Amino acid sequence: MAHKKLQRFQEIKTFPNVFEMPENMAHKWVTHFNNQHPLVLELACGKGEYTVGLARLHSENNHIGVDIKGNRIWRGALTALNEGLHNVAFLRTPIEQIQQYFLPNSVAAIWITFPDPQLRLSKAKKRLTHPRFLRLYQQILQPNGVVHLKTDSPNMYQFTKTVINLFGLELLQDYDNLYADPNLLPEHTIKTHYEQLDIAQSNRIHFLAFKLNHTLPIEKDVELKKLIELHGTD
Repeated sequence: MAHKKLQRFQEIKTFPNVFEMPENMAHKWVTHFNNQHPLVLELACGKGEYTVGLARLHSENNHIGVDIKGNRIWRGALTALNEGLHNVAFLRTPIEQIQQYFLPNSVAAIWITFPDPQLRLSKAKKRLTHPRFLRLYQQILQPNGVVHLKTDSPNMYQFTKTVINLFGLELLQDYDNLYADPNLLPEHTIKTHYEQLDIAQSNRIHFLAFKLNHTLPIEKDVELKKLIELHGTD
């Protein structure tokens, strides 16, 4: 397994659709894609199934999967190359540094699919919908940009709803049981490797879509911590 990981790390260095912590990349996406189509990010993309799936559905957008683990990115990047999907790229970087790689107001939408729910309360700040991360997303999202969360974790789902309510964010879609809806859009039905593992064993998929249309005062983070302690959304 270690040998395979090393091999993949070496291979992605040769892939034209993979960028590993590149310098001055924020200004280069237009050049890379050779167009000015909207940018759509998948954060903590893992093997990139959602990035590639969205790219198949929406050729009018440029789709970028972001993850720190290069051996996972390898799978999605290779699939995109084999299928000739020129509207797909992958960025290897910690999510905490995301604002370094995109210009302000340059990202149309963000997808967060089956992230680690970081179940322990002490790990709450590592949840990708914690205000600490949402403030980073605000730096790069367009004013009407949308954040999509798809998760099998009821804790992650309820935590994110608590954040949305506390900060007065605009909630666009809320599915407690996504696949029970008969009128799903095609992008809702893309399945990732982690979804198929059903780690949470919740027997249902939760989905939220919301806008970061308000400021997120840091002083409210203390109130958020109290709320999740009180209501058990950790």
